[in-house]
Amino acid sequence: MPAERTAKQHRKTKETDVSLTLNLDGSGTSQLNTGIGFFDHMLEGFARHGFFDLKVQVTGDLIVDTHHTIEDAGIVLGNAIRIALRDKRGIKRYGSCILPMDETLVLCAIDLSGRPYFSFEGEFTVERVGYMDTEMVREFFYAVSYSAGMNLHMKILSGSNNHHMIEGLFKAFGRALDEATRKDTRIKDIMSTKGSL
Repeated sequence: MPAERTAKQHRKTKETDVSLTLNLDGSGTSQLNTGIGFFDHMLEGFARHGFFDLKVQVTGDLIVDTHHTIEDAGIVLGNAIRIALRDKRGIKRYGSCILPMDETLVLCAIDLSGRPYFSFEGEFTVERVGYMDTEMVREFFYAVSYSAGMNLHMKILSGSNNHHMIEGLFKAFGRALDEATRKDTRIKDIMSTKGSL
């Protein structure tokens, strides 16, 4: 059986202390403590629907706001994805998901190209859900995409419930990333005419 694709990352600044462990070949288990309950719930959905094992522990300056905690968690998760993928040999590279959640429909598409790019289309109608600022959804995925070297497109196609829209995005991201990181026996090397990603 091939070795599991895992990564452990730790990042400490004056604003946050983030420890994270990721297993791309997991079963969807998670242990999460970011200090922001709704953010933990979103990361749990990402891990569960992507079949990733994920542990995240964050001590952040929540007395200021949620920005540093969520953004830095995104930076560390992106780094972990990049490291766990190693040379990307044998992976499908591309993944996408159109995911319904009640009245909401979201789209997520990923290219693990090594070239960071992030596109987000969607508007929220409240400032926060639980203790998570809705503007941090965009900031989190931006941080993940650039740290991972990932081309990431996300769109809220329809929806009215902000909880559903955000949760749909995290779950769609998990499913799309699962597809993109999945090994395909037809791919003997690296899925690029350049020979590297």
